[in-house]
Amino acid sequence: MTPNIPHPPRLRFRSSTAAAALGLAAALALPAAAAAPAAAAEDNAPALKLALTGDIDTLNPFISILATTSNVLRLQYEPLVAYGAEANEEIPGMAESWETSEDGTVWTFTLPEGTKWSDGEPITAEDAEWTYNAILDNDDLKQANGSLLSSVESVEAEDETTLVITLSEAQAVNPGTELPIVPEHVWADLEDPAGYGNDKDTVGSGPFVVDSYDKAAGVTMSANPNYWRGAAKISGVTWVPYKNSDAAVQALRTGEIDIVSGLTPAQFQALENEPNITTNAGTGRRYQAIGINPGAQTADGTPMGDGNPALQDLAVRQAVAMAIDSDTLLAKVLQGLGDKATGEIPMTYPLYHWDTDELPLAYNPDAANKLLDEAGYEMGADGIRLDKEGKPLSLRLMGRNSDPTHQQMADYVKPWLREIGIDTSVEMKAAAQVNDDSTVGNYDLYFTGWGIGPDPDYQLSINQCSSRPNADGTGATSENNYCDPAFDELFKAQHAELDQEKRSELVMQAQDMIYNAAVNKVLYYANSLEAYRSDRWEPFVTQPAEGGVITSQNGPWSYYEATPVGELSDAGAVADSNSNTGLVIGVAGAVLVAGLVAFLLIRRRSATADDRE
Repeated sequence: MTPNIPHPPRLRFRSSTAAAALGLAAALALPAAAAAPAAAAEDNAPALKLALTGDIDTLNPFISILATTSNVLRLQYEPLVAYGAEANEEIPGMAESWETSEDGTVWTFTLPEGTKWSDGEPITAEDAEWTYNAILDNDDLKQANGSLLSSVESVEAEDETTLVITLSEAQAVNPGTELPIVPEHVWADLEDPAGYGNDKDTVGSGPFVVDSYDKAAGVTMSANPNYWRGAAKISGVTWVPYKNSDAAVQALRTGEIDIVSGLTPAQFQALENEPNITTNAGTGRRYQAIGINPGAQTADGTPMGDGNPALQDLAVRQAVAMAIDSDTLLAKVLQGLGDKATGEIPMTYPLYHWDTDELPLAYNPDAANKLLDEAGYEMGADGIRLDKEGKPLSLRLMGRNSDPTHQQMADYVKPWLREIGIDTSVEMKAAAQVNDDSTVGNYDLYFTGWGIGPDPDYQLSINQCSSRPNADGTGATSENNYCDPAFDELFKAQHAELDQEKRSELVMQAQDMIYNAAVNKVLYYANSLEAYRSDRWEPFVTQPAEGGVITSQNGPWSYYEATPVGELSDAGAVADSNSNTGLVIGVAGAVLVAGLVAFLLIRRRSATADDRE
């Protein structure tokens, strides 16, 4: 066995001194198994209040895919391996260390002794074994994370602190990342774990746990006194529901809440000079797009949904993509608060971002008209083309009524499509309805977006044929019901490629393939526009540390480290998410950490809520 504690993205730094720095620095930051957790926050400690403007689909971590819910659940459940706040680097989560076999197919995770769930029950490897096997054995539990386990052959707890994951083949991504581990003693006895609401008196391993949720009152979370890094400084986190972002902004101004995210550019600019309020435009880890229905099908290939059959023609989809001016949407709707897009992986992840100027489906209405002419879609006397059955070519564009930018973008898109002879009707719906309709293929075009994690494997995986859902929307999750066996082969190749340079190239080829299939017109990478009450709270931890986000992090760091004004430690800074409470790092370790940070900053772009996660 070759020790790899903790494991950086597979073989990325295999022969570098940075690899040694990462391994040793993170090894110094392992959970102290024998250390008792810090006392819970005092009774008078404040709770952090956040605006809830998006929908909660479910608090069941096996089937939840909406971004708002994912942000809640990240505070409650840890994966075996977490992503740190400094640079989305791999750090200990529920496991304190891990190692791989020489051939990369056997991963052994070691959990510390003495850690506890929020109800005081011990956390053991059996909890992780049950979680992984529940997904492998039950199709109803695959919706959120099933695709993460495509190479997993078996999962076994050898004892209370040792978990062994055996893969059918070596894979690039660490199989301990992303997947939230649930307590076996809560979930194993449920008759229908997929139908469990998990919305009151819950049990978790993260810094906060859900006390209650309902649509009218929002989500109330309390600090977990057993969290292995030590209890948070605050008593909990409350997600307060508001009908729209305008109401949430007003609540921030009056002090009813502490943080608002998902701001429109106009709201963000209006808050920039407000007293007692600090704004943050963090580097986006999301893409904004228009999904184009290619002819939705179920997992077994049966047609489903009511998408316009004309969109099954690649020429029509590509013409639609070429009719949309992404640069104008970025400048006019987003006020430039974002970055131009190519593929699905944003610039914040430079190893996998498709950095190209060769975009054949960029805005070009003349080329779009020519393409439709050549494909046989004749222009009618009224300026609307006829489909192959002689009917006017008319498409529906769906968006969320909770996001003002969707209607603003629709006001541009509708006349652009008219320029190429396509009539468009626009309908704004509740976020949950958009999710339901898009899942089962009841749309032609719709505004969509996904939050991307540090490793692209999951995002690519949901474009496989095997990721198509059942007819009722259950089962696997598909990005836009895309299915191409050639893409499946490309996905498998990048999934198993251990050479970082070769894998990066394969990931970019995969984005190129999705792009040219014209099932997902990526518009831009929006900055995360957020604001908080700086008269109440010290500056929040961002992820990444330079130019990063406060909300929608790949982890709980901003909320866990939330510090009321005047309560900073003597050191004058919040704790590093890589460190454990009470852990002392020696001078040699500090030097290695500094070298690692410098290395990562060189690799990262120095500058700088949609519906899916």
